[in-house]
Amino acid sequence: MSDNRKSARVPTLLRCWCEADNVTLYARIANLSEGGLFLRTSTPLARGAKAVLRLTPGDHPEVQAEATVVWLRDAEDKSYPPGMGLQFEELDAETLGRLRRIISHQQKNPVKAVWAG
Repeated sequence: MSDNRKSARVPTLLRCWCEADNVTLYARIANLSEGGLFLRTSTPLARGAKAVLRLTPGDHPEVQAEATVVWLRDAEDKSYPPGMGLQFEELDAETLGRLRRIISHQQKNPVKAVWAG
């Protein structure tokens, strides 16, 4: 996968809900940015699938955003965990502000991630 990211990624151990057509996942986020996230899961959605993500990180208000699956990592790649890269769709100013606060908190309280996605 080429690295076309416009926003820096921050490793995290947060979890989120991912809802798509007839599928609901609750999984760990490996990394997060203003542009999207990598969700660790052995049952990813199809590339191009649309989903609604809900992050409810502790003391911070919930962030809900629409996203699209832009890439997949197969479980056969033993170097990294399986999962999917999701790109956020248009975020309104309030949602982006909430997301930035979560990212800032994660940067100030870093986790040691073996795999950052």
